[in-house]
Amino acid sequence: MTVSTSMATRQARQGLLINLSAGVAIAWLTLALIATRLVMAGVLPLSGDEALYWSYSKHLAPGYIDHPFMNPLMIRIGASIFGDNEFGVRFMSVVLAAPATWAVWRSATLLFGDNKIAFTAAALFNFTLAIGVGSLAATSDMVVILTSTFLLFFLAKIERTGDGRWWLAAGAAFGIGLCSKYTTAFFAVSILLWLALVPERRKWLVNPWSWAGGAIALGLFSPVIAWNATHAWASFGYQSQRMAIEQFSLRYVLELVGSQLLLLSPPIAVLAAIGMATPDTEKRDDSSVRILLAAFAPPILGYFLWHSLHQRVQGNWPEPAYPALVIAAAAAAQNWFGGGKRLRAVTKTAKVLSAPVGLALAALAFLQAGLSIIPTGKDDPVSRVLAFGMKPVATQLEALRQRSGATGFLTTDYTMRAWLAFYLPHGSFVEQIPERIRWVDAPAPDARLLEGPLIYICKDACAYLDGVKHTFGEVHYLEPVDRLRSGKTVALYSAYLVSQPMRPVLEPVYPAMKTGARDE
Repeated sequence: MTVSTSMATRQARQGLLINLSAGVAIAWLTLALIATRLVMAGVLPLSGDEALYWSYSKHLAPGYIDHPFMNPLMIRIGASIFGDNEFGVRFMSVVLAAPATWAVWRSATLLFGDNKIAFTAAALFNFTLAIGVGSLAATSDMVVILTSTFLLFFLAKIERTGDGRWWLAAGAAFGIGLCSKYTTAFFAVSILLWLALVPERRKWLVNPWSWAGGAIALGLFSPVIAWNATHAWASFGYQSQRMAIEQFSLRYVLELVGSQLLLLSPPIAVLAAIGMATPDTEKRDDSSVRILLAAFAPPILGYFLWHSLHQRVQGNWPEPAYPALVIAAAAAAQNWFGGGKRLRAVTKTAKVLSAPVGLALAALAFLQAGLSIIPTGKDDPVSRVLAFGMKPVATQLEALRQRSGATGFLTTDYTMRAWLAFYLPHGSFVEQIPERIRWVDAPAPDARLLEGPLIYICKDACAYLDGVKHTFGEVHYLEPVDRLRSGKTVALYSAYLVSQPMRPVLEPVYPAMKTGARDE
């Protein structure tokens, strides 16, 4: 008896040491990847959307035309600490990967009671391109991924403890998620599917705690609803336009599938598919866990698959489903579901490849972004999306403004408006002529400055130039402005001096709702 007890004690200690070692390794991995992204955050110029959200952060409000307020709030926090620079803008987005990783680890621990699965899930989460590179971008995606990881964690708490008070936390995560991105709403369908399909969980459909959690979510989201109610339902209307069907086509379906394989990374995508689809050959009593994981992702993925039949789906849109997918992938990697010999061989290969492929894809993405190691010519998408060459452009335009006596700048493209606001000297007058709803939360521009003269800056063919000529009595071409990267033209702009406005310079704030980048 004594020998048996001693052996059990040694085994327990050994298991504890192994778990501690694995936990420490995952923590160091997460911190190392975050440190790498922080370095890149200060090196790479902003994308147009990042500059847009930075502009929003200067005038915080419950809502904006494209998304609610959480991402501008995160940017405001980071920029308040580190300044209005690329690092400050991106800081919060990068560091949010740490609590998100913790929530994935804890969720997997609760759902499977297996430390190997939990640590594997945390590692795989960081090996996805969505986190390894995507969390660098100061957009709404990292915030909504964070809220989805905590929503899953709180649901796992409900599953394992049966304590209804966790519904309050789940409601808070859901509400904050809605304040980050409306995609969170799909998780309401996920939760209802889980409760409806598991007989033992149906009690929560009529339980006061679950309804209280719903009330908390609604309360947190209510400022966004109120903002929309006082702004012609602008944001809700803008997003609902994406649901309009003009014609069905298969052209975007393969593009969506390819983007998801890349953002998850192919080995992790394979593991996730195995984990989600493979039946449990061990017949464990975990049907509720399986249904919770299986219900978490399909509403989002199913909607965007349908959406891709009639419109392009940006690869980052389905990312809130990734926490459940990486946990399912981790369970498959640890052979939780068993399966036949061939399936186990595929699983083993995908598990071995998950780390090197994920890290290699992230390294390649950073090298391409920073050094453009793969020649892609004039139409390099990274150079176009990120503001390479915008600082010299801003310097040239400011010098041109001073020489011409202009009071500020006009553009018709929100990306150019946001970049100029960021890279021109602080306080420069820059306005976008159309889509005024984008800037409704900022103070109204000084009418005296709009009297001109102003410099109108447009890209390539300047498709909106005729409208500008109908607005101003005097329109004179000044000079071309090249945006260069490593001596190669990324974009060519034209600068015009405009004056003597004959009608209102800026369009109304609430025309018929139709917004989008005028990328001329």
